[in-house]
Amino acid sequence: MSETQQHDIYPSMTVSTDNKTEKIAPIKLGERLKEIRKTLGLTLEEASQKTGLARSTLSKIENEQISPTFQAMQKLTTGLQIDIPQLFSAPKKVTATGRRDITRNEEGKAHPTSTYEHELLAIQLTNKKMMPFKSKVRARDFSDYSAWIRHDGEEFLLVLSGEITFFSEFYEPVNLQQGDSVYYDANMGHMLISISDDDALILWVTAS
Repeated sequence: MSETQQHDIYPSMTVSTDNKTEKIAPIKLGERLKEIRKTLGLTLEEASQKTGLARSTLSKIENEQISPTFQAMQKLTTGLQIDIPQLFSAPKKVTATGRRDITRNEEGKAHPTSTYEHELLAIQLTNKKMMPFKSKVRARDFSDYSAWIRHDGEEFLLVLSGEITFFSEFYEPVNLQQGDSVYYDANMGHMLISISDDDALILWVTAS
């Protein structure tokens, strides 16, 4: 197929940004379909059986000899169990950083306050997107706090042992026992008290 024919099938697009013209590569459905099929570990024959499209038709689509009709694309997405947008854009390549930090039991960094006894976890990692820590809840009454606790981000709380009352600015107080959890907007005022005989132990994960 000549360059002119390819240009006719896959017209290029341009966008203007700051008075500069940036060229966007033309979409090649055939190449994308072949990539998806190989990622799924399917032969042309197996893809044909799953989609109901003839093997020869699939081969022609992959080799850019024909463009698939909308009906053919529906069969492709249904048979291969993918979404139509996946035919038009490749997934972003993600590079693993290999970050890892193990915190042995009771070897986190202690950070006691008047209402909590925190143990910060994964302290070797910097610039974390999440801040995990265990806390022993010392507070026993709402009046132990001078004001609502609030900060940026969202927070997940899991009760590891004991029982707490979870107070929040816009909801009625709720009691949480071992194994119970709550996910909430940390900008909303919140606070905890222990209501079990022993101070409750909780796992907290704060995400920015």
